[in-house]
Amino acid sequence: MPEILYDDFAKLDIRIGMVIAAELVPETDKLIKCTVDFGELGMRTIVSGIAEWKKPEELVGQQLPYIVNLAPRTLRGVESQGMLLAASDEAGVALIRPERLVPKGTRLR
Repeated sequence: MPEILYDDFAKLDIRIGMVIAAELVPETDKLIKCTVDFGELGMRTIVSGIAEWKKPEELVGQQLPYIVNLAPRTLRGVESQGMLLAASDEAGVALIRPERLVPKGTRLR
């Protein structure tokens, strides 16, 4: 795996967001569209390809880490304004959560 410089990593703005609403993206079986509250940063729509392992209703109320300064990307007609960070292995996706509730928009360091 190639190394990156710390300065490259520091460009990522990773924040904890609270999932307020989640639904399957129509005509897909992998994409979930979430409305995520980042506190002072506001609300964002973020699409994640995790529906094979997670149901939308399981995400609502969860605090999860997202990259919030990624350029927007349109997935199946829905603009995604960030990216969920999660672990994955042969068993599927494992969500990463803070060990306690933190303020929405808290930056990961």
